[in-house]
Amino acid sequence: DDDQVRALFARAEREHGRLDVLVNSAWGGYELIHRGDYETFTKPFWSQPLSLWDGMFAAGVRTQYVASALAAPLLIRSGNGLIVHLSSFAALRGEDNVALGVAKAATDRMARSMAERLRDHGVAAVALYPGLVRTEGVLKWKDFIDLRNSESPEFVGRAVAALAADPDVLERSGEVLVVAELAREYGFTDVDGTQPESQRAHFEAVR
Repeated sequence: DDDQVRALFARAEREHGRLDVLVNSAWGGYELIHRGDYETFTKPFWSQPLSLWDGMFAAGVRTQYVASALAAPLLIRSGNGLIVHLSSFAALRGEDNVALGVAKAATDRMARSMAERLRDHGVAAVALYPGLVRTEGVLKWKDFIDLRNSESPEFVGRAVAALAADPDVLERSGEVLVVAELAREYGFTDVDGTQPESQRAHFEAVR
């Protein structure tokens, strides 16, 4: 709801006068999985409902664009703001699920394009790849998924916090970053003290 999002940032302006970090993590298109229909989600694109594309772009890419556009004036006012677009290694493997892959690739491109427009205002924009995150939706499939190299949602949050605290984050603006790689660079761990491995090599190897 664009009006509700606009009202949220208006409230932030009234109460704080600025905004330092925007994390765009909302997404859509996973309704099939949440209903337990994982089989349809993994079928060829011509065998999937067309609504899957709409969910990925309307409830995914569009929500990130809208929030960023409405937040930008406040982020610029802060003088060193940061936009983090939660993306996915699916951008590298679009053939697995065409709608998801294209939508995540669009998210990466959006981060890069916004970075160029915001750079002169001191605001950074990046795309961030988590690994396999133990959300409620993922844990529904724990009997069928190898969770040994998975991450908690808090691990992603720690990556965002590390980026936001980095005085040189503007130098990374426009980049696609990986949570597990940032953990090693910045020296943080997951909530259980582990440092999950980056999945970059796997996804790049099978491209």
